[in-house]
Amino acid sequence: MHKIVVLDGYTLNPGDLSWNELEKTGEVRVYDRTGKEDVVKRIGDCDIVLTNKTLITKEVIESCPSIRYIGCLSTGYNVVDLKTAGERGIVVTNIPAYGTEAVAQFTMALLLEITSRVGMHSDAVKNGQWSSCPDFCFWNTPMYELNGKTIGIVGFGAIGQSVARKAEAFGMEVLAYRRTPDASLETEHCHMASMEEIYEKSDIISLHCPLTEDNYQMINKDTIDKMKDGVILLNTGRGGLLCETDVREALDSGKIRAAGVDVASTEPIRKDNPLLKAKNIFITPHIAWAPRETRQRLMDQMNRNLKAFLKGEPVNQVQ
Repeated sequence: MHKIVVLDGYTLNPGDLSWNELEKTGEVRVYDRTGKEDVVKRIGDCDIVLTNKTLITKEVIESCPSIRYIGCLSTGYNVVDLKTAGERGIVVTNIPAYGTEAVAQFTMALLLEITSRVGMHSDAVKNGQWSSCPDFCFWNTPMYELNGKTIGIVGFGAIGQSVARKAEAFGMEVLAYRRTPDASLETEHCHMASMEEIYEKSDIISLHCPLTEDNYQMINKDTIDKMKDGVILLNTGRGGLLCETDVREALDSGKIRAAGVDVASTEPIRKDNPLLKAKNIFITPHIAWAPRETRQRLMDQMNRNLKAFLKGEPVNQVQ
């Protein structure tokens, strides 16, 4: 019987999903979360390891010779030392494209909150401001219409393309950047563009690219200077895409009108993160991926990945 350990299952399944299908595969131990000092002990002699954000380092792999399979409960797989896994013949898989629509939906939610401020005005009404208002309406902050605006989308994979479709539905023009431009993805209101064009022409810039050495802190003082005054910045990609100190300065000066971010350079966000004290910023705790439907889709693919591996026909293999 296979021995399976889930090192950090809480964010995937805080109790509203079921591990039953996984339990049909072998003996399963599920931990809500695992500190780095407990990883080796909890893996023990398990041959199947499932992890979301718990690091599987070279030292862990070398200390746990029973490991045959590591399943990443995410699209990203940088938590695993792939080189060492490969040297040991360990199969590593990921879960691609499970949260496309949820992340795109959340991106638009951030944008709509910035431009319409529904939450703030709802709170104002509940606090009595409308009841005591001498006019039939009031607003506490400027609001902005999206129709006719230009959104620059950086990273035009599945999520970026879904955001583009939603932006077009709001009457927006789309400039899309991808490392390999693809004219077949263009529409009447969506066109491939260079990063320079996106910085220069976009009213809104939304990041949907993976974090690499090449784009680390790509949004910094130099690139912000190239943007329109009053640009709106959205980041549901990775926190490391922003130089957070430079973004805070741009928010405080008004160069960036507002920002909506679902990610931070370190997660959970550090108390001294400069964005926490910036003006006009909306920060959410990495939840764009978290609807129940999305997490169920992830769990279903997790089970399919494992079953395919056990049949000797691995899918979604990254190592």
